[in-house]
Amino acid sequence: MITISLCMIVKNEERTLARCLDSAAGIADEIIVLDTGSSDRTMEIAATYTDRVYTYAWNEDFAAARNESFARATQEYILWLDADDVLLPAERAKLAALKQQLSADGETAGVVMSYTLAEGPEGSPLVADRRLRLVKRDAGCRWHGRLHEQLCFPQGEVITADIAVTHRREGGNHSARNVRILRKWIAEEGIAQGRLLFYYAGECYDRQRYAAAARGYAKLLEQPSGYREDRLIACARLAECYERLGEPGRKLGALLQSFRFDLPHADFCCAIASCFQERQEVISAIYWYMQAVDVSSRDPGLRPVPAACRTWLPHARLSICYAHLGNWEQSLRHNSKAREYLPNDPGLLDNRQKLEAVIRKQRKEQEL
Repeated sequence: MITISLCMIVKNEERTLARCLDSAAGIADEIIVLDTGSSDRTMEIAATYTDRVYTYAWNEDFAAARNESFARATQEYILWLDADDVLLPAERAKLAALKQQLSADGETAGVVMSYTLAEGPEGSPLVADRRLRLVKRDAGCRWHGRLHEQLCFPQGEVITADIAVTHRREGGNHSARNVRILRKWIAEEGIAQGRLLFYYAGECYDRQRYAAAARGYAKLLEQPSGYREDRLIACARLAECYERLGEPGRKLGALLQSFRFDLPHADFCCAIASCFQERQEVISAIYWYMQAVDVSSRDPGLRPVPAACRTWLPHARLSICYAHLGNWEQSLRHNSKAREYLPNDPGLLDNRQKLEAVIRKQRKEQEL
């Protein structure tokens, strides 16, 4: 069994820190908390869980703080969490089992886990991506990026585990801080390009400055190279910006750009289908919703993808499209497929009753 250092950076997290640390109970052999300037009870709470609590002079650089927390680890592997993250009981049990299975002298240098960014009923994931969450301490992994920092992948075997960390943010708007860091970063670089441009466009989007965000994402997509996930996210965000700006034609073009960077993914297929559905071009909409169903099992990589696009949504929309064409049997078939994922959804149940009534009426008329 391996040993694990849990490494965290925190600031004013008195509302969530205990919840996070309680959820990791039995996993970490060592807890390291690096405080970047709290003015509340964060350090006091941390001290009830570990004597490895340190202060760190904040210098507008998240990667530097993360690297400092990693540098203080002494165990064989390092697990990182944010204070508003939580390991749900079933996921904690799976991580404890993985800890038993891994060996310090084994080949596994890193473990990728799911990251639930939004939850549905009973904690079901609505939106999730994946993060490199557990790394071997001597693998030399370092963080990069002053904002939205990324942990570099280690040399050696990286496995993907069926374990989810859940993000449960409580309040706090960090937009002003993020823009301040980005402006300083851009000023020092002299130009916004690559990941820096991607982050800047993202902050504009979050602040609902859709025209500025669209310019940033469009410029990013014109650059000759870049991370695949960043480009796909840029295509999706650019489409959303054009929708907000009332430019549906450009929205569809942005979605179709995603095929320059990868094979079709379910969320893009659903969004393209929706464009045609809004135009009342039902046959084209059906085609693209069917494509979403066909590619629903395709690995989306590390970017966040709404679970609905890979499960019930295309079937629910197909049901509507087939009903529009008067193909009641196919409409009911896809309604049933959608209810396999959402068996108690009131809208789907109501539509089923209406479809079944229409089909019964048609059959009686045919018998006469």
